[in-house]
Amino acid sequence: MSSYLSLSPEVQEALHNGQPVVALESTIISHGMPYPQNVETALRVEQTIRDHGAVPATIAIIGGRLKAGCTAEEIEYLGRKGQAVTKASRRDLPVLIARGEDGATTVTTTMIIAAMAGIKVFATGGIGGVHRGAQQTFDISADLEELAQTPVIVICAGAKSILDLGLTLEYLETKGVPVIGFGTDELPAFYTRHSGFGVDYRIDTPEELAAAFRAKEACGLKGGMLVTNPIPEEYSMPADVINAAIEQALREMNEKGIHGKACTPFLLARVKDLTGGDSLAANIQLVLNNARLAARTARCLC
Repeated sequence: MSSYLSLSPEVQEALHNGQPVVALESTIISHGMPYPQNVETALRVEQTIRDHGAVPATIAIIGGRLKAGCTAEEIEYLGRKGQAVTKASRRDLPVLIARGEDGATTVTTTMIIAAMAGIKVFATGGIGGVHRGAQQTFDISADLEELAQTPVIVICAGAKSILDLGLTLEYLETKGVPVIGFGTDELPAFYTRHSGFGVDYRIDTPEELAAAFRAKEACGLKGGMLVTNPIPEEYSMPADVINAAIEQALREMNEKGIHGKACTPFLLARVKDLTGGDSLAANIQLVLNNARLAARTARCLC
């Protein structure tokens, strides 16, 4: 375990006693939603995990320390500071640690820190992936590489629909990452339940998810497992509405010359504005839905 890693007393006790723990990212707090909805949602997600029998571990970098388990005060701090907090991927960790700075963890860095701490289940909104136009830009999220090497179950609502979903699936196949549809044969597309793309396997119970991950570990197969959990039907957005908003947001992003890790926060914020806030409401509900499944899966692993 890294000497830079700090576990909250609650998380440390749970891991010591073999109790279920669920990791949560912090980029959704600082970059994914506006204040105060970001803080309210983060605390609500933590409570949802507790309500379903597991211990939440919100992960972040604060003052150069890798934190597995943030206090309510630390979550408030990240939420208020917002995009002034560095969006931290794998490449950023050494410098942020050495400088004693703050970082909001992406899917990639949350997986890294969760694995350091011994946490095997992670609930998030959506993973990053291959961006549209990546044939020219080579803009591919580090999340996909992390899934190929770090042994954590990532439960999400699919890849963000601002991405090229077909190429994202092709990349994951090349890297040997199993893409599981929970209760579905189709890859969910974050705000909507349908993408038109199939998953590798359908699994209908958290018990079977846990069994598949245990088998993966027992065989010495490196890397994680991606579980895609569709947004609840009542909160799913019409595909034509969300796709029109995404297309307009993409045009504006290209006109402004936005690229790299600034793309996703810009696109999510712009889509929220273009949908009159409906996408934010959907985002909150899908995260809560993933938290419930993650807690159930973590309990089965224990």
